[in-house]
Amino acid sequence: MSAPAEQTSTVVIGSGLSGLAVASELSRRGIDSIVVESLECFDSGAMRTVMTDTVSLSERTELMRLLRGYAAAHQLDVRQSTVAEHLSIIGHPKLITAPVGSKKWAVQTADGVLLADHVVLTKYPQNELRRFLRSMGIAIGRDFRAALRAIGLHLVGVGELLTPTTREILRQAKLVSDAIQAQGPAVLNRISPPRAAISPLGA
Repeated sequence: MSAPAEQTSTVVIGSGLSGLAVASELSRRGIDSIVVESLECFDSGAMRTVMTDTVSLSERTELMRLLRGYAAAHQLDVRQSTVAEHLSIIGHPKLITAPVGSKKWAVQTADGVLLADHVVLTKYPQNELRRFLRSMGIAIGRDFRAALRAIGLHLVGVGELLTPTTREILRQAKLVSDAIQAQGPAVLNRISPPRAAISPLGA
């Protein structure tokens, strides 16, 4: 029996500062999203932080308070008890075999499958994402983020040696939200059918 499926424009994986910033920016553009927790990556290594003073820490704390307030006031769909377990493109035999009309990202959780045109990752090492792209036969080239963006995968605060500053996270959130708005819902249908891919978010 197929897992229950729920459709949305965008799934944001990670409900921290980066995830809430993206969800808020998408909301301001009239784009619906579902925010879920990320599956912690144990081999990604410790990231060093640039926040070495109390001003930076207090700034981030205040921004989190504002973003949580915005999410509550605008009834954003933030599911902190739901964890993304597996990521693939619709049609993967372990997920859903029934047709849905167009290609979708499928984010599997313990509560069912979320189908989306776009997925925003806020935690995951670039080497695993590169492996994921290669498993689907997608050429990466020099612009790694552009290769991901072309198939509706977006990064905010991911792949840096240092944790991005608060200002940089907000900048990335705006750029990603602009890209999602510009690309629209048919982004995955512009690529040739991929081979079944191993998920960067777990088996």
